[in-house]
Amino acid sequence: MIDKNYEDLSVSEQCNLLEISRSTYYYVPVPESPENLELMNKIDELYTAHPTLGSRGIRDQLNLEGIIINRKKVQRLMEKVGLRAIFPKKILSKANHQHKKYPYLLKNLEIVRPNQVWCSDITYIRLRKGFIYLVAIMGWYSRKILSWRVSNTLDADFCVDALEEALIKYGKPEIFNTDQGCQFTSNLFTGLLIENEIQISMDGRGRALDNVFIERFWWSLKHEEVYLKAYETVKKSIFAIGQYIYYYNNQRSHSSLGKRTPSEFYLSELLSCVKVNAENQVMAKQELCLKSP
Repeated sequence: MIDKNYEDLSVSEQCNLLEISRSTYYYVPVPESPENLELMNKIDELYTAHPTLGSRGIRDQLNLEGIIINRKKVQRLMEKVGLRAIFPKKILSKANHQHKKYPYLLKNLEIVRPNQVWCSDITYIRLRKGFIYLVAIMGWYSRKILSWRVSNTLDADFCVDALEEALIKYGKPEIFNTDQGCQFTSNLFTGLLIENEIQISMDGRGRALDNVFIERFWWSLKHEEVYLKAYETVKKSIFAIGQYIYYYNNQRSHSSLGKRTPSEFYLSELLSCVKVNAENQVMAKQELCLKSP
């Protein structure tokens, strides 16, 4: 976004226009050491198996396994990975007042059709020498992964890209549910939802079951794919994740879907809804004809 060779505006002026500091532009991130990457991978495994573990619990588990580490370092690495323990909190973290928060709309809501509710979340994916973040958008009723993207940073752009793809491919949902992460509360993301007249629903902080289906997908993805392999490059990880998501959508049957795959269930239920709507329109026309003189 910033062109240091641009003659009309200096780097300082470009930074001011973009509302970022010059130090941010010149900052060169220092990669994590191999030891820290190994710790981050181990923390991710522990958290995936036991998402209620906080920094103290993970520190204790690591110590039991002979890995001596203090809580402060565990906290830093958990923040780097993007992990937060799930438990009821007495004092919630302070909201970002620049971003509007939205209520949770799914409580007591009966979800009975495709494209009624979509949900999204972000997870950490380890590589042999680094890591990336993965965002996925799921149809709540069908469990189908509608779109996904990876990124090496936790900005909002890759989440917006995934949302745009899902909207192009599958139309739009009535409600979109996420957590209160800054990517999903950003003006870029919520603006796209508002532009498409989609109701925005956000989980309460520290609630384990508000986005339960995509959390289950993360568990399956990591235990059936990611933890069994050591991706050498981002390109190879994208290819492997894409293969797994295709398998999950089109070949892996779900007992909760009547032994059908998410893609099969999504299509059959969508066609059923179209048929019902068409029949309702015919009946409405017939009633109108009967009432007319």
